Amino acid sequence: MRIAASVVAVLLLGTAPARAALGESADSVQNDTKMLQGQLRSVVLPGYTVHQITREDGLTVKEFASPRGTVFGVSWQGPTMPDLSQLLGKYYADYQRAAQARVHRRGPITVRIGDLVVKSSGHMRSFRGRAYVDSLIPNTASKEVVQ
Repeated sequence: MRIAASVVAVLLLGTAPARAALGESADSVQNDTKMLQGQLRSVVLPGYTVHQITREDGLTVKEFASPRGTVFGVSWQGPTMPDLSQLLGKYYADYQRAAQARVHRRGPITVRIGDLVVKSSGHMRSFRGRAYVDSLIPNTASKEVVQ
């Protein structure tokens, strides 16, 4: 019995859900759509693709992918904050440490750590932000497209 429980625990813990986080593959945008319980609309533009997920409550999350399929930027806007650990992926821990280290805790947050830039602001029922990795932005786009 103990062995069976151990095997089940290893299988469950070893299969983290795939997601289209910053710096990762855009192939799994469908999983983000399910996690956010939203509707997906993708638009292919010259040099990049925008995957927009919209929830019924008005939250909109955009994931910007390069032609190679790597998410180089994400943005969000709506009445609630999305799960930034999901959107920022491997960059979340660095962002969280930098945001907590701020002396001034009110107002917009801008974090720059190496190539990572995260800007977030808002108040009750109105949040917005964007994050991008400079080195992942394709030559055919700019950081300004991440809106």
